[in-house]
Formats: sequence, C-alpha cells, structure tokens
Amino acid sequence: MEHLSLGANGARFHVARLGAGPPLLLLHGWPEFWLTWEPVMQRLADRFTLIAPDLRGFGASDKPDGPFGAAEHAADLVALLNALDVPRAGVVGHDVGGAVMQALARAAPEQITGLFFFDFVYPAIGARMGMPDRLNEIWYQSFHQMEMAPALVGASRDSCRAYFGHFLRHWSHRKDAFDDVLEDFVDNFLSPGNLAGGFAYYRAAHAGRVAMMQGAAPALPPITLPTCVRWAEHDPIFPYAWTDRLHETFPDLDLAMFEGVGHFPHREDPDRAAAEIARFFGWRG
Repeated sequence: MEHLSLGANGARFHVARLGAGPPLLLLHGWPEFWLTWEPVMQRLADRFTLIAPDLRGFGASDKPDGPFGAAEHAADLVALLNALDVPRAGVVGHDVGGAVMQALARAAPEQITGLFFFDFVYPAIGARMGMPDRLNEIWYQSFHQMEMAPALVGASRDSCRAYFGHFLRHWSHRKDAFDDVLEDFVDNFLSPGNLAGGFAYYRAAHAGRVAMMQGAAPALPPITLPTCVRWAEHDPIFPYAWTDRLHETFPDLDLAMFEGVGHFPHREDPDRAAAEIARFFGWRG
C-alpha cells in the first residue's frame, strides 16, 4: 500500500493507492476513512489501480473551517484526480461517499467511466427519511449539528470507542466486521480535528436533508452515466425498499440486492463486493 500526501484545491490530502490497471476512486462514508476499503483493495489490486482518499475533514487530510458538503468534496476530488494525473476513473462509493459521487457526476461527468454505489441517500427517498420508524436511526445527524458534539464524543478514548463502536456494530449485519480495526478507527477519530471534520459534512447537508424530507428540495437532472447499485439486504438505516425510485436519478441503472449484509457491504463481505465491482468495471477498461 502506497500512502501519498497531495496538494489539491488549496488543501493537503492523504491518499492510499494500491495495484495496477484502470483507476478506481473509492469514496468512504461516515464514520469511516480510507482504511474501510482495504479488504476490497487487496482483492482488486491485480486488476485495477485503487485510489482511496481521506475526504477533507477525515483521516489524515486537511480539515475544513466550517460546514463542508457534497459539492465542496466534489470540487476537491476533481482537483485530486488532476493532481494524480488521472484523466478518467471509475468511482465507487458508500454512504457520504455516495452523496459526494452524485455531486461529482454532475460537476465532471467527462472524468468518470461509471458509478458503483453501496447504500446511500439520493433525492427520491424524500419524506421517508423522516418517518417515525427512521428517527431512532438518524438521530446522529441532528446531534452532529451541535457545537458540543465533538467535545462529548472525544471526551475520552472510551467515549470515542463507545460512539463509533455503536455505529460500526449496529449498522452491520455481520457484527464483527470492524472488530479487527476498531482501535484504528478510534485512533483516527481522536486525531486533532477529525471529529469536527467528519461532523462538518452533516452540518452542511442539514438544510438539504430537511428540504428533502419536506418535499421542498429542488429538482435535479438525472445522472446518465452507467450506474451500478448493490443495496444491502439488512441495512437498518436505509431499507432496500428505498431503491424503488433510483431509476429516476440513474436511468442507466444496474440494481440488485446485496444479500446477507448490513450497511457496510464492502467490510461485511469483501469477496462479493470486490467481485461485483470488478464485474461492473471490468469491461469498461
């Protein structure tokens, strides 16, 4: 694994890179950083060049000064691909990374060969995000708006472990998926700025999330790039039933259920995750 520090769009970014072949850009979610992709990277390195950055605010990349949303992350990634001298890449993402991918696809479609998503938020989920049965799952998004949130979560190593351990286990169907790296995740989020840096995405996304739930979000044009979605069977945050309107945003869509996993398919079943990614991107070269 090669670890790079690159300047792009006025910031420094940490990027993990592995393998040789057509480039794939891997975008993590929350509460994650580049390390979440390592099992998939190891399985694809004989066929692709895997590029896994820490988004601004996460991992060893620079931190934003305030709220930092999908459009800002997308601008970072365009600059980062240019800094890496990668004119076009396939993009794989999950959770927050999936939101960033949509902004990236609208901003720079000419730099993308295809989109591969695991579970994520897209516009037509709409008011379902705020239904009563969802509120016990999405409370953290409101908590992250609070100035005190980083201080509370980061009060001690134990509090940090309890907070992130809750999400990594509760959202997984395979409950041990992160056991071998939990302390690495705690180390990461206790690094200066990483709690507030990760929460900055939710602070930027809050108004749009509320507008989506109220049915007041502006209409966006479809994303016509070739798109593959593998949505988890047992995701407690984003039920599979929410895939029913994906075709409205992604008309060139290959959709299937990813059986036997929860919110983190790439960690819970990296063999199948890697195989699905390779199948989708293999013929594109």
